[in-house]
Parts: sequence; C-alpha cells; structure tokens
Amino acid sequence: MKKKIVFALVMGFITTGIISLTLMFLNTNNSGVKFLNTWFKSWGVAYFIVIPSIIFISPLVDKVIAKILNK
Repeated sequence: MKKKIVFALVMGFITTGIISLTLMFLNTNNSGVKFLNTWFKSWGVAYFIVIPSIIFISPLVDKVIAKILNK
C-alpha cells in the first residue's frame, strides 16, 4: 500500500503539472507572474483532486482491465 501511495503522489504531481500547464497555456492570455500564479493555483487544485482518485479508483480500473484481458 505504501508503494501505491508514493506512486500516486509522484504520478499525480507530474501529470497534474503537465496537464494544468498545457491547459493554462492554451486557454489564457496571461503572461509572466500572473500566469505562474494562476498555474500554481490550478495545479494545486488538480493535485488534491487527482491523488484520492488515483488511490481509490486505480484498484477498480486494475480489476476491470484484468477481467477484460482474461477473456
């Protein structure tokens, strides 16, 4: 379980950073410090949403995938 939590923390950090940066870049006209402030705020919100999602939803996804691949 410890490995799954660490994985969720690291993977969540990386993926939310990439996705929030990309979406901010595509959907705003902000630049400089304003862009960074808005990005970090969005990244923080995304991070706290994705961590529980990874921890609680990934076991269900694993089971579904195992069933699909075992058919």
